[in-house]
Amino acid sequence: MLQWKICGMRDATNISAVASLSPHFMGFIFYENSKRFVGQNWQMPYLSRQIQKVGVFVNETSENIASIAQKYALDYLQLHGEESPEFCERLKQKLHLPIVKAFGVGQGFEFSNLEPYLPCVDAFLLDTQGKERGGNGIAFDWQILQSYPYSKPLWISGGISLENSLVLFEFLQQKPQIPVQVIDLNSRFEIEPALKDVEKLKTWKTAIFEPFCQTINET
Repeated sequence: MLQWKICGMRDATNISAVASLSPHFMGFIFYENSKRFVGQNWQMPYLSRQIQKVGVFVNETSENIASIAQKYALDYLQLHGEESPEFCERLKQKLHLPIVKAFGVGQGFEFSNLEPYLPCVDAFLLDTQGKERGGNGIAFDWQILQSYPYSKPLWISGGISLENSLVLFEFLQQKPQIPVQVIDLNSRFEIEPALKDVEKLKTWKTAIFEPFCQTINET
């Protein structure tokens, strides 16, 4: 079943409003250099257990990740830095949480770069390579997914919007062999960094995402 995630959340009122749309995942960024960093001593509002909490980290120590994961009862860890396969394996053994390893699609990207991580992560997130670690608002060429050689689930991010989602979903419908598990939304649904446009998200879910999922279920 295809699922969706909204990432880069911070404001309690906005989080509650977005949660009313029942995303499968909600992402919180624990990287100080990000415009969407939750901040020091941030308080997470109540979230239904139906929404999986994803902590996003960049080259963080395993000790700090463990402390944050415990404090906020995280369900998933998303690693956006240069974390090695060995680091991912140690983290997984230590915390027993699913790990999503992110890779930037751009110059020098090859799917073979992912192979060493196959035994130690639960999914790969593909984002557009850019000056920021994520949330650049630019889509990569989805045609590259046709060459994905693994069965490991994919999370697709990078500039996904109301305007281009139909193109993405039509492509995925034609290529059911691509193991896309999660559509990750962020900057193209923002009023400002870390503040999401709830009405735009609602339109995306009801007019694009849900009809696509229904079509897939019927075929």
